Amino acid sequence: MILTVTLNTALDITYTVPALVPHTGHRVGDVRERPGGKGLNVARVLTALGYESVVTGFVGGPTGAVVRELLAPLAPHDALVPVAGATRRTVAVVDASSGDTTQLNEPGPTVGPEEWAAFLASYDSLVREAAAVALCGSLPPGVHVGAYAELIRRARAAGAPVLLDTSGEPLRRGIAARPDLVKPNAEELAQLTGGREPLRAARDARRRGAHAVVASLGAEGVMAVTAKGVWHAIPPAPVKGNPTGAGDSAVAGLLSGLVDGLSWPDRLSRAVALSTATVLAPAAGEFDPTAYEDLLERVTVTEQAVAA
Repeated sequence: MILTVTLNTALDITYTVPALVPHTGHRVGDVRERPGGKGLNVARVLTALGYESVVTGFVGGPTGAVVRELLAPLAPHDALVPVAGATRRTVAVVDASSGDTTQLNEPGPTVGPEEWAAFLASYDSLVREAAAVALCGSLPPGVHVGAYAELIRRARAAGAPVLLDTSGEPLRRGIAARPDLVKPNAEELAQLTGGREPLRAARDARRRGAHAVVASLGAEGVMAVTAKGVWHAIPPAPVKGNPTGAGDSAVAGLLSGLVDGLSWPDRLSRAVALSTATVLAPAAGEFDPTAYEDLLERVTVTEQAVAA
């Protein structure tokens, strides 16, 4: 099974309005609620692809109860750990006239020491059975900034490869624990390394401890810097839609490719096709399966003539 960790789970609420105009009222044309947080999105995509997935992290309060209720029919196994505080909500407002999305993210519940200890006990048990582990998203209040570094070390001790997808100081600390793969976007990569040129910044990130770095570059696809080479994968054409969750679908593609033993070019093709198909879907954690199958054959992967 593939284990995904979402320490700061959420209830994702997506509003669609004809046009988003500041300082005015809006009538919402469509409302969607989904269990959210990056790792939950990853698990839902993995499940849709036919992989056994388990989700863990924290959940609490009335919002957390809704998250679990909505998660149940989607098939990932629920190993979430209860907390006293209430799970956060995230609100995405989609402007139908432009396709742009405005995101509002609450901070999440405060996690106490006993709740963190309970999570670690559960995590240690789960990770022993995992073919791969994804550590995803922000840290809730109360969880120490080196939490992902701790979880990486525990997973590696259990022999499970680890993908880290976070930002800021948790990424900086986590990458020093030598995860097998990190997947920052261009802005997160720039914050980590101080560099804006993707290849140079990704190589810098790899020198900081990650075995491989896959940088999400938006419409320009992804760039992978690994011990075996450097590749750039791009979709056949830009698409308009809701980008929420596209990076999480890319993580699902990379993880499933790792478990399947695919080559790096094939992993990247899967990641780009899934992320692009997610932009075409109406809500985070979903992808358009017809578009995915079509895109998978048309992603362009180019090997870069530079040393990793």
